[in-house]
Amino acid sequence: MAVHLSSRQFWVFCIIGIIAMGILSRVVHTGLVIFDKYLGDALYAAMVYGFFRLATSPATSAAGATATMIAIETFQLTGVPAQMLASENSITRVCARLMGVQFSILDLLAYGVGISCIYLLDSQRKLP
Repeated sequence: MAVHLSSRQFWVFCIIGIIAMGILSRVVHTGLVIFDKYLGDALYAAMVYGFFRLATSPATSAAGATATMIAIETFQLTGVPAQMLASENSITRVCARLMGVQFSILDLLAYGVGISCIYLLDSQRKLP
């Protein structure tokens, strides 16, 4: 018996799965930087794509996720996230950790890989 999910349900389950894999990528250490650091970054970007995909087309989702990830990464150049990390407020520190505090071109590359992969998979998906 096949279960048919609406597109919205499909993306909610994808986002939950991506979050679970992202947490695992940060908890389980392999000793390989590509898995221990950049897999989580790629999954983070794929999650953002998934949130966009709840309301928009694949191309619009890819563009929106790319713009969002570039904005977050370049915001780190302002030093504000680093100041947030030094805050005594725990919620502010958590937000800084989620955003990241250090700009890296390799993070942007990982985001691009994550968005490209999920976009290609999404483009190949057959709707029920």
